[in-house]
Amino acid sequence: MADIRQELEKIGLINIKNIYRNMGVAALAEQVLLRGEGELLSTGALAVKTGKYTGRSPKDRFFADTPDVHDKIKWGGPNVPIEPEKYEKLLYRLTAFLETRDVFVFEGFVGADPAHRIPVRVINQYAWQNLFIRQLLVRPKEEELVDFVPEFNLICAPGFKALPEVDGTNSEAFVILNYQDKKIIIGGTSYAGEMKKSCFTWMNFLLPDREVLPMHCSANEGDDGQTALFFGLSGTGKTTLSADTSRNLIGDDEHGWSEDGIFNFEGGCYAKCINLTREGEPQIWDAIRFGSVAENVVYDQGTRVPDYFDGSITENTRVSYPLQSIPNAVESGIGGHPKTIVFLTADAFGVLPPIAKLNVNEACYQFLSGYTSKLAGTERGITEPQATFSTCFGAPFLPRPAFVYANMLSERILKYKPDVYLLNTGWTGGPYGVGSRMKLSYSRAMVTAALTGGFDDVEFVYNPIFGCSVPKSCPGVPDEILDPMSTWADKDAYLVSAKKLAALFQENFAKFVGLDQAIIAAGPNPDRK
Repeated sequence: MADIRQELEKIGLINIKNIYRNMGVAALAEQVLLRGEGELLSTGALAVKTGKYTGRSPKDRFFADTPDVHDKIKWGGPNVPIEPEKYEKLLYRLTAFLETRDVFVFEGFVGADPAHRIPVRVINQYAWQNLFIRQLLVRPKEEELVDFVPEFNLICAPGFKALPEVDGTNSEAFVILNYQDKKIIIGGTSYAGEMKKSCFTWMNFLLPDREVLPMHCSANEGDDGQTALFFGLSGTGKTTLSADTSRNLIGDDEHGWSEDGIFNFEGGCYAKCINLTREGEPQIWDAIRFGSVAENVVYDQGTRVPDYFDGSITENTRVSYPLQSIPNAVESGIGGHPKTIVFLTADAFGVLPPIAKLNVNEACYQFLSGYTSKLAGTERGITEPQATFSTCFGAPFLPRPAFVYANMLSERILKYKPDVYLLNTGWTGGPYGVGSRMKLSYSRAMVTAALTGGFDDVEFVYNPIFGCSVPKSCPGVPDEILDPMSTWADKDAYLVSAKKLAALFQENFAKFVGLDQAIIAAGPNPDRK
């Protein structure tokens, strides 16, 4: 095994005080407590606070604009360039900040499939963040560490803050990906999700050139080996609906789809736990034990009992734990080609059907649109749901042009012929503030029907406004729930809101040029009768 001090010196980390390399869970937890970085909850989990950054900070993420990526990245929106010279100066000061300090090092993989995974070395200022990344990424076997060589390094030092007027950043926080230098550097923010998402963004740029489709989705499989994918942004139910006690969990956030099937990018889960109950989400509830890390969860100082209903710090309370904490997890993190694909959305207008079946053109349209509502707490400054379109259900993490990912998905749908559904876990009976959130039991029932052939003999009705086919019945769901208009007291108000949302779809979709006319015609249309 290579000398770790020499390895760190190669990337500019010199005069490090103590290097804690590939520590186990117990040893890392001990360091967290000794250093005052967190406290133990009554469940055995470590509770930590992330300061003012309690969610991702998308305006603080940059790509070093180097020749090897300049013509491949879709610049604009979440993909903001930074001059390589500014990156170098920030890196120099960041590494200087870590001199004479202790660091914690984890070496592992992004990706469960040995044919496509990428080795990474993560260097952390904080022990709790090193425990987090250890639980979230794919942990190597002992023999895999003997000749371990990282393809990229991630350096995370929340205590180091950028100077916007000097560094060209937007705030003290920064996340910079440099593919030429093979580094990700993070500073100014303690939100651990930045590490996880930057690792996935790294994969999402590289994998298309390796004939693998990267996807922001969860995945599970039945006892029959049939795989299902769940696309959706944070808060739409991606983690909750894939953590099904009757099925085996492959992963809850990001996957790759190769010619051999699908594989998980990570070795753990990062679940929201606001309003968590054992009855509603037993697997997540039971996973919050020793070895897991609870971020910004409020708890009683005396008993250390967590209060998952208290969102006074943030609605984006999170818990990270290894995939093996889920009793029916697929240990390999690998599955076959999917039989079912579910696009998840949380519609704040309350007008989308709870579930609809899509043909390949409709599926491509919805995938490119990526409609949902940003939910409170998932990003700083979001306090109530807002209608949004996130291309490919993960625009912040997909740096290439959208058609790169959409074409790959369409090719796979045509080749492997999975059923594709749009599932609305948002509002029913009216918009946000008037209607109510779709019952989890109804969403679960609709997913079960989609995965088990429950809609095979059901009549479908075409919805002209949204361009999709809606089932007239579903086991475990009242028939009237399936027709969103029937849940509104004011039918005229429903039509106004539905046509408004359809128009927003069209307005958003206008940015895509050169697409097949059949895909454009397959989307929502406020004038379609």
